[in-house]
Amino acid sequence: MPKLKRDLTMEQQLARGPLDMPFLMLVVLLTVIGVIMVFSASYATALNQGRQATYYFARQAAFAGAGLAAMYVISKINYQHFRWMSVFVLGISIVLLILVFPFGYGKAEVGAQRWIRMPGIGSLQPSEVAKVGVILYFAARLCKRNTEKKKHFDREIPKGKALAFLDQIGFLELVPYILVLGVVVLLVLLEPHMSGTILIIAGAAAVLFAAGIHWGWFVGGGGFIVAALWFIITKTPYMTKRINLWKDPWAYPKDGGYQIIQSLYAIGSGGLFGVGFGQGRQKLGFLPEPENDFVFSVVCEELGLVGAGLILVLFAMLVLRGYWIALHARDRFGSLMVVGIITLLAVQVFLNISVVTNFMPTTGISLPFFSYGGTALMIQLGEMGIVLSVSRQVPAPKQG
Repeated sequence: MPKLKRDLTMEQQLARGPLDMPFLMLVVLLTVIGVIMVFSASYATALNQGRQATYYFARQAAFAGAGLAAMYVISKINYQHFRWMSVFVLGISIVLLILVFPFGYGKAEVGAQRWIRMPGIGSLQPSEVAKVGVILYFAARLCKRNTEKKKHFDREIPKGKALAFLDQIGFLELVPYILVLGVVVLLVLLEPHMSGTILIIAGAAAVLFAAGIHWGWFVGGGGFIVAALWFIITKTPYMTKRINLWKDPWAYPKDGGYQIIQSLYAIGSGGLFGVGFGQGRQKLGFLPEPENDFVFSVVCEELGLVGAGLILVLFAMLVLRGYWIALHARDRFGSLMVVGIITLLAVQVFLNISVVTNFMPTTGISLPFFSYGGTALMIQLGEMGIVLSVSRQVPAPKQG
């Protein structure tokens, strides 16, 4: 009993270690700047809808406050508990992805059914939960990879030889991950939600790579994914239209290309130092829903190349600090979780910036901490709470 009590005390002390202050301050700074930019980007939209000018800002600020509080609470949890919780998070995300088809909405607005209404809260995008669920589940299983007993097969029979070969090249190990990822990706693709699919695959691939899966599988898997995406893009009207709009949005100024054209006008008119905070013109009825996926266009117009560049530097610093935490994590599970979450964040920022600059086809992908959306912001801050939970148990540097 005394030994058990001593072990519990040690575990509690580890979970109560200091937060990684650079990471925390970067998250808070980006969240605050994001909420302020939502106010600038949304007040014209709110007034045009007959609402108070601060409608979107007030809601986003409230969710940001709740999200920061939730982040702090999650950071106080011993991250080892996320091992058993991973199965439930993954299961809930799959159930939500299924429920989005009979109970979701969005088909009439954007041609894709991706959201579920949450009474009294707003909307929930199940793919946001799925991203976290896949990362947690993969990290929980793969952290035990080097301690699992090797399988033995009877090489005297053809079946045993085949299984032994598949085990030797690592295929049998990947089967459960392929099945889980396949189910989640298929449900997200059926919405359809191409950017969400890419993000889920990116997070999963990051955890698999960090766990030591042979690089050859990533080459083969990448080739398969590229082929599948090519088929989807060229054979489905939804994605074919997106590609045509991307190649020449000015050829479709009133049939899908309007938003990206206005986004490019906003970015170009910002110049080096911008037109000034709150002084942007494209949000005044020209750029559709500027507070959502295209909020970075408003940032570029009002803060210019310098301001937008500084925000990207903050994101880069956050990503680098996140990987630093992963490298110094107490154990393999914490390291894999952080790698998946930070890679997910980095890829999402890259995709959003690529879309608003027309570097990539337009997809429904938000900019973390900036785009309007309460539940999405809270989930993102919850993910940062997990990273901070891992940072609490980073071993202190040895003295001398």
